[in-house]
Amino acid sequence: MAPEPSPARLHVVTGKGGTGKTTVAAALALALAADGGSVLLVETEGRQGIAQLFDSPPLPYEERRVAVARGGGVVKALAIDVEEALLDYLDMFYNLRRAGRALRKMGAIDFATAIAPGLRDVLITGKVKEAVTRRKDGRQVYDAVVVDAPPTGRITRFLGVTGEMSQLARSGPIKTQSDGVMAVLRSPQTAVHLVTLLEDMPVQETADAIAELQAAGLPIGSVVVNMAAEQVLPAAALARAATGELTGADLAPGLAAATLPGGDELADALAAEVVEHARRWAAQDALRDEVEALGRPTLELPLLPGPMDLGCLFELAGRLEDHLRTSGATGVPA
Repeated sequence: MAPEPSPARLHVVTGKGGTGKTTVAAALALALAADGGSVLLVETEGRQGIAQLFDSPPLPYEERRVAVARGGGVVKALAIDVEEALLDYLDMFYNLRRAGRALRKMGAIDFATAIAPGLRDVLITGKVKEAVTRRKDGRQVYDAVVVDAPPTGRITRFLGVTGEMSQLARSGPIKTQSDGVMAVLRSPQTAVHLVTLLEDMPVQETADAIAELQAAGLPIGSVVVNMAAEQVLPAAALARAATGELTGADLAPGLAAATLPGGDELADALAAEVVEHARRWAAQDALRDEVEALGRPTLELPLLPGPMDLGCLFELAGRLEDHLRTSGATGVPA
């Protein structure tokens, strides 16, 4: 079964630095493209993290296919270049692309974005809105757009700065464009998903971001708990191991019965790993109630062994597909 159709077509993925939001954004794009979907994955911070995940050359300022999803769906990726986005803007609304190129040669664009940092976010969100609303032959070009957005500490400002520009411009193309961007960002077409870890600071920052987004009238989707330890032992055994009561002597008889080599040394090493896993699980489990209290649909993604590669992305995408079905494809309750 493919995810059910949903009004949300713009999925903004944010999270505290180090939580793996780029990985989650890439896996979400694969999940949304399953069974024939067409998805655009947008990078906003210029780190080329998407290219690394898909093992592709650095992304230019053009929409380039990076993966084929299950069922023939296609994921394209775009790394937004602020200068090119400004040239697009000048061309689209003022027919001034040639003049814009001259400004770039003079260094005026770099100067403008340096003295007005909010201009960068205005251009990026404007480009995202254009991709979401783009049509060809009467049909939407993309079934969904996924944005690897700035961290939670900047997300409300990133999404809301265009609204501030709209208030400054009383009329004209700037106000029209700004109002159009905010209309999309505040509509049911958009869902802002937050990636966290089961650690104190990421959970608190996620809670703060949700409060800020709600106050700004921006639609919140799911909370994705990334790199979570999965329970591999019964609860009673985990509780005992977490206290440090488990020792190699407890495991040695079982290892001997299984005729495994290594003796006491192997038993002690395995006991140490079990204790470490149990303590990690206990520490994370204590924060699950805080995540649940956020009141958002929640998905846990496991900590996968080894480096992140395309196979890992597809594994995470499979879990996200299941979540999209059960949460109405947006994480936003009906």
